[in-house]
Amino acid sequence: MTATAFGVRPGGSRQLAGTGTLLRFALRRDRVMIPVWVAVNALMILSMPNTLENLYATEADRANLVQDTATNASFRALIGPVFDDSIGALTAWRVGVYAGALAAVVSMLLVVRHTRDEEESGRQELVASGMVGRRASLTAALLTAVVANAVLALLVTAGLAAQGATGALALGLGLAGVGMVFATLAAIVAQFTESARLARGLTAGLLGAAFVLRAAGDSASDDGSSALTWASPLGWLENLRPFASERWWVLLLFAGAALVQGVVAYELAGRRDVGMSFLPARPGPALGRLGTAGALAWRLQRGGVLGWSIGFFLAGVIYGGLTDGVADLVGDNDNARRIFERMGGQDGLTDAFLASMVGMLGLIAALYVVASVLRLHGEETSMRAEPILANAVGRLRWAAGHLVIAFAGSALIMLLAGLGFAIGYGKETGPILGACLVQLPAVWVVGGLAVLLYGLFPRAATAAWAVAGAVLLIGWVGPALDVPQAVLDLSPFGHLPKLPGGGMEWAPVLTLLALATALVAAGLAGLRRRDMTT
Repeated sequence: MTATAFGVRPGGSRQLAGTGTLLRFALRRDRVMIPVWVAVNALMILSMPNTLENLYATEADRANLVQDTATNASFRALIGPVFDDSIGALTAWRVGVYAGALAAVVSMLLVVRHTRDEEESGRQELVASGMVGRRASLTAALLTAVVANAVLALLVTAGLAAQGATGALALGLGLAGVGMVFATLAAIVAQFTESARLARGLTAGLLGAAFVLRAAGDSASDDGSSALTWASPLGWLENLRPFASERWWVLLLFAGAALVQGVVAYELAGRRDVGMSFLPARPGPALGRLGTAGALAWRLQRGGVLGWSIGFFLAGVIYGGLTDGVADLVGDNDNARRIFERMGGQDGLTDAFLASMVGMLGLIAALYVVASVLRLHGEETSMRAEPILANAVGRLRWAAGHLVIAFAGSALIMLLAGLGFAIGYGKETGPILGACLVQLPAVWVVGGLAVLLYGLFPRAATAAWAVAGAVLLIGWVGPALDVPQAVLDLSPFGHLPKLPGGGMEWAPVLTLLALATALVAAGLAGLRRRDMTT
């Protein structure tokens, strides 16, 4: 992927001066984030063949699964259609959509971080004052996304080669293609808004729309032929059909979309001033609603809270609607039943499915709380915290505004997820709400670790993403791989009572609450004593 391909004239090489240096700097900054999230995605994919072989040991079992999925529209909407009964094809079916979505999220975060984030903080203006070309920063950001997606593609191709080298290559290239489509899309969005938060939110909304389009298309068709499926890059990944008579021409859709969007991003970047955007932000009030540090924190984070709230509510509705059909899909497969029961901890398959889905949303809520807590780090490093703290606002008061939003916001999104489950499932409202809320102590422990890292070790604050990634990996992959209980216990979620259906155990819940409180207190004590970033 060259600069010329993205619309930079051959004679305009000066506009790319310093790209190599900026790329090395970007990779150094993301030396934790990229390896962790690429590893999480790759391990999620590479763990599937062994799991599926244990679940569906015979060709008859796999053929029945294909048939059941073809007749279950709600499950197709969640995961997608199956095109073959081989282990490789089932692997691509089971994790393809979610791995593609994760690749898209990481790609868009990388691009926004190294473009709009840098401009918003003022660092880009400082960099641009040196021997750096006008489009060097955008090029370096896109190349960072290329590196992350290329590593993911190599890991997937090598790891699944035993299932079929051709199919493994197709899946790896498809995942990288999804990542680059959303990387270049984020590059366009970053030109239209002065706020990095809004850029991330808008791109995430477009990813959500792509998922909804694919889900609607797959629910209407069992072969991926719906126009709605073809309108989504996630649908392209399905229709690439890895391990099932690959359609290599579908890769041209990814390449074409990334190329066109890249050209648009480059043209837009050349038509505006650094720090400006085509849709300037509205000036906010200096008094009234923003008269306190807490009100300012809410103003800064309300968009994120709203987006997560809508997403969790809709996820609850979708998962709740699938509950009645899960028993028909699993049927008499004892291995599949045991996986759900290990994740959910119950003997009843319906309760086990509900508990496992609630637990999955709890794991994702941990990502929200980390992102919200680390907003403190972003405000500090961008120097926006300095003028606030220079007034009659103490550090603890300033931090409290963001932490209230982080911890109370996680409670809100889990409550809305519970309401969504109740609506989708149509019964047992109380137990489902309780199951969602009981995830909060574990979510808050992860948030407490983020506060601890930020307060005591601000330079290592982003390592909180590594903690969240490890917890996510243990929760998603651990039960399917039948890992030892000692490994599952490394995650705070491994100690929670498995609801609904099981008995409430207060001891681990209270212990986790006490641990989260201690972590937050230690982090705030460190923040109060240390020097602020200069």
